[in-house]
Amino acid sequence: MTTTVTAARESRLPVANPATGQVFDHAPRCTVDALERIVARARSEFRDWSRRTDADRREHLHACGAALSHHVEELAELLAREQGKPLADARAEVGLAADWFRHTAALPLERESLVDEPAAHIAMDRVPYGVVAAIAPSNYPIILAVTKIAPALLAGNTVVLKPSPLTPLSSLRMAEILTGALPPGVLTAVVGDAELGHALVAHPDVALVSFTGSIEVGRAIAGTAAARLAHTVLELGGNDPCIVLPDTDVTAIAEQIFWRAMRNSGQFCAAIKRVYVPEDRRRELVEALSALADRVVVGDGLEAGTELGPLVSRQLADRVAALVEDAGARGATVHHGGAASRGGGYFHRPTIVSDLPAGTELELTEQFGPVLPVISYHELADAVARANSTEYGLGASVWGDPSAARAVADELDCGTVWINDHGDLRHDVPFGGTRSSGLGVEYGYWGLLEYTRIKITSVKG
Repeated sequence: MTTTVTAARESRLPVANPATGQVFDHAPRCTVDALERIVARARSEFRDWSRRTDADRREHLHACGAALSHHVEELAELLAREQGKPLADARAEVGLAADWFRHTAALPLERESLVDEPAAHIAMDRVPYGVVAAIAPSNYPIILAVTKIAPALLAGNTVVLKPSPLTPLSSLRMAEILTGALPPGVLTAVVGDAELGHALVAHPDVALVSFTGSIEVGRAIAGTAAARLAHTVLELGGNDPCIVLPDTDVTAIAEQIFWRAMRNSGQFCAAIKRVYVPEDRRRELVEALSALADRVVVGDGLEAGTELGPLVSRQLADRVAALVEDAGARGATVHHGGAASRGGGYFHRPTIVSDLPAGTELELTEQFGPVLPVISYHELADAVARANSTEYGLGASVWGDPSAARAVADELDCGTVWINDHGDLRHDVPFGGTRSSGLGVEYGYWGLLEYTRIKITSVKG
């Protein structure tokens, strides 16, 4: 693999295929010294990029989308190999990223007249911050990088992208493709571990940090950025509850709930992470979900017919297995699934857990794997209380009669509530969490505004 990404090559980062556990390639590891040069160049190029017309920047975004469209198969295969997801899902992710550039290019960003009087004219502009650090996760490394890159560039910022060290290769190749459609220095990708990430966040010339990932790392980033009053956009973990209302046909919705929990092997911040169901429908739902789990084809994402791939790392696979083991030790019933050994890969079959005692870690934390606890309730108010009882506040869903579901939705403390659906994220709808699930929003016009600051021009007479 070749790349024009600026980085020191005296040390290289090994990249493993999670389907085998074997290293198949290496990525150039950026040093802190090299990062200094990269940020300095991004700061220098900001002056020209920010002064270009909106029309010019929009044309460059369209060029970025077109460039990605010509490399879907190449990027998808690389993504499936280093992240583990099925090849069809990888193709869809790259295609969505290409479309995201085009959608973002159409967003408005215009001067607003606030006061227009004979003696005073006051206008508000949305202007860029400067250098943006875009730190992307391993679960959807291509699209979740682009949802940061595209609005940041449209607003007039320059970008330093740091992908997860677990999935650097597809991001480096994407950056190489995109830099061919952009002026030099406007976008640069760097690869490294926590030390490099801290240096990037702490850099005095990085004006905004946009991060998607865990609550623990998000808190550390927020603290480092706050020390120098840098703006942050944080999309952090989710432990999304799903509440099934009484009198709902659970067999009719079981497959939808299953896939909204298990997509990408549960490695999705807005996946269903726990289900609350009336006690008299619990067994029916558990049986339906377990039957679906039994039929799913789990395997290497590059193999034909694979529906769910491995988890992205051994550490994550071990953590998911430990959560299931802990639930079983506390009296929960584990249905099917469980850790699976296949050629050293990081596999865990879809697992349904019932009879989970209140306060079990599997209910209170984000498992980020293909495990779904089904928790029964007698009173709907109790289900709502348990749904709100964690530190998370990303998303939630209510399933059943829409009018009754809306009343329940009003009681849920989170950024998004879906009714008879879950995890439907759109380019034209803002997405973000409350409490420990993040700060700010991404996507659409409202996400674009996060990459701008307000500048007021006041004219007398």
